[in-house]
Amino acid sequence: MVGHTASDVPPTMAVKIFSAGVAACVADIITFPLDTAKVRLQIQGECLTSSAIRYKGVLGTIITLAKTEGPVKLYSGLPAGLQRQISFASLRIGLYDTVQDFFTTGKEGTTPNLTRNVIINCTELVTYDLMKEALVKSRLLADDVPCHFVSAVIAGFCTTVLSSPVDVVKTRFVNSSPGQYTSVPNCAMMMLTREGPSAFFKGFVPSFLRLGSWNVIMFLCFEQLKRELMKSRQTMDCAT
Repeated sequence: MVGHTASDVPPTMAVKIFSAGVAACVADIITFPLDTAKVRLQIQGECLTSSAIRYKGVLGTIITLAKTEGPVKLYSGLPAGLQRQISFASLRIGLYDTVQDFFTTGKEGTTPNLTRNVIINCTELVTYDLMKEALVKSRLLADDVPCHFVSAVIAGFCTTVLSSPVDVVKTRFVNSSPGQYTSVPNCAMMMLTREGPSAFFKGFVPSFLRLGSWNVIMFLCFEQLKRELMKSRQTMDCAT
């Protein structure tokens, strides 16, 4: 009897969760400076003192931060970020296929940060899944690294477009001085009246670079880890 290859055997839930957690942590470590630069660019202009440092572009922001506050500042908050990826990304990504299968087979039984997470999670995972499925079904690309790369980039772009307004408002509100904004809606309205609609997409380029590169690294690592772990499991099964 001909044995199944690793790509034919669906990975177990444990393999998916472990692969997702490791892949998310790798992606976070590599792209964290982009996230720091994004936040600095988004809140730029809030401080009205003449001595405030002006950041220019993603690379300029990273270089200025490294020079003025030290390279370690680029990774400020990384331990908390890794804890979040281990406890959150491992489940939301690892369980996606399981939850999707549950509902497609017919087995049915506000904060700005929450809103942002909902938008990112729904757009990111669904767009990646739909793009990968479309590319494979149309035979434009095989279910391999190029397909995963293209799907991840498109998912990152779509997610950035939809989440940017909420992300900017959240960042402004959280980093504002006491009493500057009375509420999240007040923050959004003041941004709209003072700076116009474009204010909601401030820092779009670093946001896309961060989210796009994070998606690429995470999904590529995730897909490859799943395959390698299933290969190892098959090897062990054959040996026993």
